[in-house]
Amino acid sequence: MAPSISDDMISGTGKVATTYNVGYSKRAYVTFLAGNGDYVKGVVGLAKGLRKVKSAYPLVVAMLPDVPEEHRELLRSQGCIVREIEPIYPPENQVQFAMAYYVINYSKLRIWNFEEYSKMVYLDADIQVYENIDHLLDATDGYFYAVMDCFCEKTWSHSPQYSVGYCQQCPDKVTWPTEMGSPPSLYFNAGMFVFEPSRLTFDSLIENLRITVPTLFAEQDFLNKYFNHIYKPIPLIYNLVLAMLWRHPENVKLDEVKVVHYCAAGSKPWRYTGKEENMDREDIKILVAKWWDIYTDESLDYKSSDPEPEGETFSRSSIMATMPEPAIAYIPAPSAA
Repeated sequence: MAPSISDDMISGTGKVATTYNVGYSKRAYVTFLAGNGDYVKGVVGLAKGLRKVKSAYPLVVAMLPDVPEEHRELLRSQGCIVREIEPIYPPENQVQFAMAYYVINYSKLRIWNFEEYSKMVYLDADIQVYENIDHLLDATDGYFYAVMDCFCEKTWSHSPQYSVGYCQQCPDKVTWPTEMGSPPSLYFNAGMFVFEPSRLTFDSLIENLRITVPTLFAEQDFLNKYFNHIYKPIPLIYNLVLAMLWRHPENVKLDEVKVVHYCAAGSKPWRYTGKEENMDREDIKILVAKWWDIYTDESLDYKSSDPEPEGETFSRSSIMATMPEPAIAYIPAPSAA
C-alpha cells in the first residue's frame, strides 16, 4: 500500500489545531493561467466547482501578461481574484531553458510571493473539485502536502523507476533492486499542493533555480527536489491523476475521490472527443460528464449578491513598468497552461 498522511496531520472530515503566522491567517485557492487559449474554461469550471462544494475561500488566478482582457473579465465575473505575475525568465547561461514551456511552468513559483495569505492550495486549471477540501488549509504548518505521482506511464520512460517497473503507488508489486541502492525519494504530482506563501521561500526558490539544470518535468522536478525534506504525502483522493484508473485501479475508489486531475492525453473536458487512448472508458466518460455538469450549470455562476472576494488585482502596466528587460526575450505562452 502507498504511504499516506497520518490522521493527526490532517483530517478528511474535521479540522485540526494549528498555529498561524502572527498577524494574519487568510487562506485561498490559487491556479495559474497563461496565453489566450482555452484553458480559461478550466479556470471557470474550477471556480464554479469550488462554489458548488461551498468552499469558504476565494480562487486566486495567477496569470501571465499575455492573458487577454476578455479572459480576465470573464474570470472576474466568476468571482475570481485576478493577479498578474511577471514571467520567470530562463537563466542566461542555459540556452536550452529558453523555451515557452519553461517560462510558463517556472512562472508558477511567483505564487510564493502571495504573502497576504498564510496558506494556499494550488490547483492546476485542468482540475475539478467535487467535494469540499477546505480542511486541507488546516493541515499542520511547516510541511508541503501533495499526492504521490505514478511512474507507470510512458512519459516516465526516461526514469530509472520506469525502467525497472517500480512505482511508489504499489512499492510491493515490483521492489526496488538492491543493486541500485536506496529506493528513490517520494515524488509528488505538482498539479495540486498545499503550501505556505513566503517571500523568503520565493527568494530561495529563485536562487536555487539559477543553479539547477532544467529537466523534463520542469517545475515539478524542481519543486520535488526543493521540498523533499518537508514533503508529506496525502491520499490520492485529493488529486486523482486519471492514469491511476488503468494503472492502479485497486487503489482507486471513485465514490471517495474529491479532486480529479484531467491530465491524461485527450482528457481535457472542453476538448474531449473520446478518440485518444483510454478515453473511451466508461469511468472517463462519467468524469468528463461530471465536469460539464458543473461548467454549464448557470446556477453556479457568481452573483452580485455573493460576498466580494478579498484581494487585489494588478494591471499589466503597473507590474511590467517596473520590470527590467530580461537577457532572453519573453516568449508568449502557448494556449496550454
